[in-house]
Amino acid sequence: LRAAAPRHLPAPWRSPRPFSSTSGPTTKKSVPYQKTLKEEGSGSKEPSRPLPPLAEVVVVGGGSLGCQTTYHLAKQGVSSVVLLERDRLTSGTTWHTAGLLWQLRPSDVEVELLAHTRDVVSRELPAETGLHTGWVENGGLFIASNKQRLDEYKRLMSLGKVYGVESYVLTPAQTKDLYPLMNVDDLYGTLYVPKDGTMDPAGTCSTLARAATARGATIIENCPVTGIQVRADDFGVKRVYAVETAHGTIQTPCVVNCAGVWAQALGRLAGVHVPLVAMHHAYVVTERIEGIQNMPNVRDHDASVYLRLQGDALSVGGYESNPIFWEEVSEKFAFGLFDLDWEVFMQHIEGAIKRVPVLEKTGIKSTVCGPESFTADHKPLMGEAPEVRGFFLGCGFNSAGMMLGGGCGKELAHWIIHGRPEKDMYGYDIRQVTPAVLGPFLRWRFHHSLTDNNRWIRERSHESYAKNYSVVFPHDEPLAGRNARKDPLHEELLQQGCIFQERHGWERPGWFSPRGAAPV
Repeated sequence: LRAAAPRHLPAPWRSPRPFSSTSGPTTKKSVPYQKTLKEEGSGSKEPSRPLPPLAEVVVVGGGSLGCQTTYHLAKQGVSSVVLLERDRLTSGTTWHTAGLLWQLRPSDVEVELLAHTRDVVSRELPAETGLHTGWVENGGLFIASNKQRLDEYKRLMSLGKVYGVESYVLTPAQTKDLYPLMNVDDLYGTLYVPKDGTMDPAGTCSTLARAATARGATIIENCPVTGIQVRADDFGVKRVYAVETAHGTIQTPCVVNCAGVWAQALGRLAGVHVPLVAMHHAYVVTERIEGIQNMPNVRDHDASVYLRLQGDALSVGGYESNPIFWEEVSEKFAFGLFDLDWEVFMQHIEGAIKRVPVLEKTGIKSTVCGPESFTADHKPLMGEAPEVRGFFLGCGFNSAGMMLGGGCGKELAHWIIHGRPEKDMYGYDIRQVTPAVLGPFLRWRFHHSLTDNNRWIRERSHESYAKNYSVVFPHDEPLAGRNARKDPLHEELLQQGCIFQERHGWERPGWFSPRGAAPV
């Protein structure tokens, strides 16, 4: 690409952490330039540097995905990539993230993506820049309080062996030796991954920005995008033509939407539906705990809680069964937080105390409740949008944007340059293209009638959030967003014991129960 831009990515000239509270809880995480929700953003400020008239790729959003994608585009040879951030890097949802990285997931592709992220933050960036990204390798511990969960962890360990991820299934006694403060009375076992760890959002993104800039990328802060020009080519196909900002226009054939919670609004500027919603996601930071130093991070899926080591304290968070929507996403929101709803959050406190009893007598130093974007199937939105050529998505990461950022940023960069990713990203692809042997037709991941159906997106995303820590069973079917569309034989089949599946908003027969009618 250094010598000549590839045919599908034409060059523009060819184309038309410390916390602030010392006593009592606070709702603010301490950063040098934090604003509250009511304060205005920096749209009136001048951009951090002049805008170039042309660019091969414009990345919008300076969070984890935006910085990782820009870095990997520059690393793979794109000479003129521009990142536009409306405020400051990480100011949206990245700055307040917990930054946990667990190497084992139920998907082999995700294990590979996580491995690359870990490699980038622990080895590549320090070697390139001489800077420490804030990576802390303190290990990870998954808690199994029932046999089904332990079986799942054994499967994860087997998958990890294939990819060289060191992991061990521990007995309750071995777990107690590793983590003396933990209550193990109700445990069946645990899964220990010694090389899991924690990333620092600010340190990682600033280092990525420096490395990308050294390779020729341009990063511009205080530059909100106000419009995206789309033009039809000679065949009537809509293509990205330029990006409009409050400070000028950049002509480009490619825009990457890494705007996180604001990705839906950015998509509308180009006529693209981005099916995600914004929700409150929170954690609290405890006071000092004697003996907690150097302990691994803990994830207790059945209690829906995680415990992240933070020096001599713990961050406690998780996924509630009744999460709260951010109803009106503010364009001015930057480095802001919400007040924590303790009625919703208390389920995590109860789970944490059950697992680490010393927490019952430990104070809360600060609370962190910020926005995160979530999708209907709890998978990120990536790839080229079906509505507009040259408009790529890298958003909707369901609070996993830090740990998946490196792997997904690399794949997205390869996708943009070569027209397809290196790995099998089918589950993340907004289009989900069928294999060529099945014909030239496209099978959409979300039917076009659902991508702008706010009720369906909200209901399904709400359920996927609440079920994030659930055991992964084959053939699991969602309960939310059902019964929207039924065929004329639906009731007759239901009485005959039909168990329905949902596909693209339609109820379709899945299998039949021999015991007759199967009520939901």
